[in-house]
Order: sequence, then C-alpha cells, then structure tokens
Amino acid sequence: RLDREWPIDSLHHWALLGVLIIFSIGVFVRLGLYRAILRYVSFRVLLTILIGASLSACFFVMEAFFFGIFLPRTVLIIYFSFLVLLVGGIRLFFRALLKTSRLARTQVLIYGAGSSGRQLQVALLQGSDFFPVAFVDDDPAKQGCEIQGAIVYSRIQLPALLAPQSEHDDGSGRYMISAPRDVLATSSSTKLQQQLNWRPLPHGGQSAAVSFTSADAFGIRLGLLVRALPGSAQIRIYRQDKSETVYQISGQEILQRIQSNIDSGDTSDNARTWWSPDAGSNEVTLEIEIPPGTSSSAVNVAVPRLSHVFVPLELPLESEKALQAKINESGACNLDSTCYDAYANQRNGIARMIYIDNGQGYTCSGSLINDKASSGTPYFLTANHCISTQTAASTLQTDWFYRSPSCDSRTLSSATSKRVGGADLRFTSSAMDTTLLVLRDTPPAGVYFAGWDASNASAAVGTEVVGIHHPRGDLQKIALGSITAFTSCTTGANGVISCTFASSTANFYVTTWSQGVIESGSSGSPLFTQDGRYILGVLFAGNAAAACNADGTRNVSGPNIYGRFDKAYSAGLSQFLNQAPTNPSPSTRQAIYRFYNGSTGAHFFTSSTAERDSVIQNLPAFAYEGVAFYAYPPAEAGQSPVYRFYNTASGAHFYTINNGERDYVRTNLRSYNYEGPTWSAQPTATTGTSPIYRFYRPGNNTHFYTIS
Repeated sequence: RLDREWPIDSLHHWALLGVLIIFSIGVFVRLGLYRAILRYVSFRVLLTILIGASLSACFFVMEAFFFGIFLPRTVLIIYFSFLVLLVGGIRLFFRALLKTSRLARTQVLIYGAGSSGRQLQVALLQGSDFFPVAFVDDDPAKQGCEIQGAIVYSRIQLPALLAPQSEHDDGSGRYMISAPRDVLATSSSTKLQQQLNWRPLPHGGQSAAVSFTSADAFGIRLGLLVRALPGSAQIRIYRQDKSETVYQISGQEILQRIQSNIDSGDTSDNARTWWSPDAGSNEVTLEIEIPPGTSSSAVNVAVPRLSHVFVPLELPLESEKALQAKINESGACNLDSTCYDAYANQRNGIARMIYIDNGQGYTCSGSLINDKASSGTPYFLTANHCISTQTAASTLQTDWFYRSPSCDSRTLSSATSKRVGGADLRFTSSAMDTTLLVLRDTPPAGVYFAGWDASNASAAVGTEVVGIHHPRGDLQKIALGSITAFTSCTTGANGVISCTFASSTANFYVTTWSQGVIESGSSGSPLFTQDGRYILGVLFAGNAAAACNADGTRNVSGPNIYGRFDKAYSAGLSQFLNQAPTNPSPSTRQAIYRFYNGSTGAHFFTSSTAERDSVIQNLPAFAYEGVAFYAYPPAEAGQSPVYRFYNTASGAHFYTINNGERDYVRTNLRSYNYEGPTWSAQPTATTGTSPIYRFYRPGNNTHFYTIS
C-alpha cells in the first residue's frame, strides 16, 4: 500500500497471484497481443494492452472477493498502471531500438493523403529504407494538415499540351523546346498564398511548398513573378521522385537578377520573373523558406506561367550503358565533333544554350571568348537573334562538354556539366547578329577561351573554315568548308531573311560546307579558321531544310551566313575584349559575397572566394545568398579599409569603415575579436558609387548591411 507495507504471507495471496497471471496471459493471447511484431508495434497495440489490463484488473477484484482477501483501493491503481507500463512500454522500447534513423533513410513524398497514403506512411515509417517527409494531395480540405508529423502540400495539375510539337523552328533559327502555359491557380500572390500552407521550422522560420504537374512534359521551368521577397528567403526547386536533388537560391540573388533586368530598361512583368532551372520531369515542387521574425505576408510572389518542355533534353550518360536515339534526331549527315581531335580545345569552349524568351524556351549555341588581358572573364559569344535582351540573358543555362564520350557513340559524356546562373548582357547588335554576354557562374574546369582576329583582312573568299555547334539541342557536331562570298542581310517583320551578295565590306560571310551541316539550334555557334586559332564569325542563318536528305546524305545546296566578328568588334566588342592587363585600380572592384546563418539570425560577408567556397562546403548553417555588392581590395590606394570583427557572444560579424569606431570596439568590447581589414571602399559618395545602409537588431545583437 502507499502508506504501509502489506507482506504476502498466506497461500491465498499466492494462489490469487497465480490465477491472475494465467487469466491475464489468456486475455492477451485472445486479444492477439502476442501476434504483433515488435518492429511494427503501433498505437493500436497500446489500445489492446489497455483493454487487456482493464479486464485483468477487474478479474483481480472479483478473485480477491471470492477468496475473501482484503485489497486496498490503491493496489488496483498501482497494478493497472504497472501492467500497462511494463507490457506496453517494453514493446515501444524495442520498437524504437529496432527503428532505423531518419537520417539513414531516403526521404520521400507520398502522393495522396487518403487511407491508402496513410497506410503507406505507417509501413514506410516502420521500414528501414524510406522516410516519408510530406504528402501531396489535390483535396484543399487536406492541404495544410499534418499526418504523424508530415504536412500535406498542394498540387497544381495541368493537362497535356495540345499545341503541335512539330513546330520547333519558329523561323528565327532558334530551336524551340518549350511553350508557355498559364497557371490560373497561382496567377497572383493571393492565389499562391492560398496554395501555400506555412509551417513552423525548428529554428524559428517558416516554410511552405506547392507542386506543379504538366502532363506529358519532359521538363518544367516555373516563372516566379516577384513583387517582394525577403533577401534571406530560400527558394528550393526539386522533383518529388528525386527530392534529394535540390536546387537552392536565396531571395537576395533572385532580387539581384531581377534588378539587372529592370536596370536594362525592361519594366515589364517579364523582367520581374525569375525562371527556375529545369528539373527534367513533368512535375516540379517549389518550396519557400523564410527566416525567423519574417511574416509570410512579406512573400509577394506568384507563378502565373510555367514553360512546358515538349522535347527530351536529357541523354543517358556513358556510365549508364544505354543506347538511345539522339535528341530530336538531328540530321543523320551531321558529324560528331568528338571524332575530330584536331579541334579538341575549341570544342571545350562551346556550350549548348537553353533559355526563356517571353515564356518560350529555345536552344542555341555559343562560345567562350578570350579578352586581350587573358583575364579569365567568362565572356560568351552568341547570336543577337538568340539573345538580345538582359531579361532573356538572365534565364540562360549552359551545358558544357555536351557531346559523346567517343566517336559516333550515342550516349552523353559523363564529363558534361551544367550552369544555370544566367548571364549579363554586354553588347548586342542585329547589324552583325552578334551578342556578347558575361556568364554569372564560373564555367567548369577544362573549358577553352577561343582566340579571335579583328583585322579587316581576317578572311577572304576561299578561306577554309570550321563550325562547331549543337543542332536542335543535340550532342555537339562539326562542319568543315570555306567562305564563298560576302553578303548584306536584313530580317523582315515576319522573320524572313533577305540577303544580297555584296563586296568585302559587307557584314556577313557566306560559307559552303564540304563536310557536315548546320541546323536550327546551331545559331550563335562560332566560325573558326581551319586551324581553329581564331573566331571569324557567329552563325546567323542557313537553309536548315536543305541540310540533310531523307536518306541521310548531305544536301550542299543551302548557304550558311555568319555575322563577321571584325565588324562586331569595331561596333562595340572592342571596349570589352581589348582591355590590356593592368595593375589593380579603382576600376577593378571585387564581389562581396553574402551568407545568412539561420541559427544566429546573422549575415556574414566576405570578399574571399576561398572563404566563400569553404563556408559553402563546410558550414551548412550558412545559406549562400550570392553577391551583395562590389568593393575594392583591402589595400587599395585612395580607398578606406573596412574592418571586420567577430562577436564571440552572438556568433555574428561586425563591419565598420570608421577608424574611431574600430578603436572603440577593440578597447571596450572584449567579446569582439578583431579580424583586420577585409575590403576597402570610398568613405564618401562619388559618381558611380552606392551607399551602404547599416541596421542593428537588438534582439540577437547582429548588424545587417545592404545597398538595395
């Protein structure tokens, strides 16, 4: 008893206990308790234990009355409690012991939150291979609910695309690969918020997601129309069947890309739209995470359109040992560039381009090009009729080493590498059909920066030339021939190109191929001298219909027209490519990279690419937010150094350009470790500079800096 001891000193007590044990075991056997497997013990088993324990306690009372044994009321309470605790608790203990850690299992999403989906969730939770993190369901009544800790997300479904998929060539020479589709369910910020079910995160932030499906699509790019977005927000793009492969970008980086579009003079909704990379599936999920202290109302975005990819853009890698037809079956008379090792360097500098223009997706070709300083700046040369606006340049994806691993093989080299950061427009001209971009992402190791010849006598009729390109978005091809004439060309409002033969002062070359051909999608590819040493021009147009005959033989009747590089150089390329090597000067600024630490609520800034890469690789708590602004090296003459401190109490960094403030912090604030000058800037406003605004947040003792 609770207040005194009651020794069991009679046979009646032992008989009572023995009969009770036999009865209780019989009850649990009858209820099926011993048929349950420990790994799959559920709360339903606990209900069985409660029923059995209740029956056992009732029998205990009747048995004591029959034997005439006095039982205090507290004994029944203690007996029932310990019976449930020991019989049920030991089973839950072993279940937890056998359960595989969530981190060791593949995280998956379940489509359908009905009874079958919930049963599947229970089965997966008990298994050792998969861990269900969320549901996706079309039923609005279920969206936003949680089932055993897994939230139910919404799903937007579009039917199959009815437009004919044979009209890949829109007459411009670009090769169309995707079409815009309106998404009414998320066409405004209000409608998208209705689809987003925000849930709290352990660190204090919030996240929400919505899934989009476009039937029969080979890929989807979402057009995120941004009116307002916190810079520290994180946008994630992934497909549900490969949820472990996530593309993540900060709100800050998206805002910077949109601002570059607006600064170019485009104030339309196209300029305010960020296009997600293609995940290569008919389904894609958009997830938005906002930091602690940020209201979901600060996210003013919509997805009024998506771009439905209607051609297969992916090939099996050589490691997959699979045979598959070439992408879209570019003409059979094309020549595989991998078979021509004399141009091994040149082919490493040419990329397949994929980009969005007013919701429509296209492929073209382009090439890295060197500058006089050999600075490594990723200048990228292509055609004006491919990309002529900053808004289109911001959507650019480049695929490098996109070719076969061996001569005439039908698989994709495992060395292929993708960059999705877009580009900045530097020069464009329809007169020579030439565009120069600067890629925002550093190209992969091993690429080649092509040389060029801007002399007026760079080529003459009869000069042998080489073209390397990606016809119809296919694996890289090559064509060999010669310059046969000069021509002047104009493009009509309906896209029809009119050319007339002209003198050597004309803006375009005419070439004829002796081997290989060009097709739609080859536009923007470079024309090299036969030795591959110099770029002479950029592909403008050709008679793609005459490229290959039906039997796979080559039709040589079609002319090929290239915009002359020397003419484009004189028209404006020289201001970018003719920069001689110089010592660092006030015109040589460097990027300042920004990170956000979700656990401390602090931002971190660095000018060091090595430190940037180390933080990205080794400190997952820091979310990379891209370039915050540009400044000068720490020891730049004529500039004032910016000093960096680390606050050991808050885990945040502090930056100041003021020498007096620097000295005060070093003298009086012992928790701040001085880390020295980190970059330099101008202490006062001058032409071409932007002020940096500083904020202080008392709640977590952190500072924030921005030029926006």
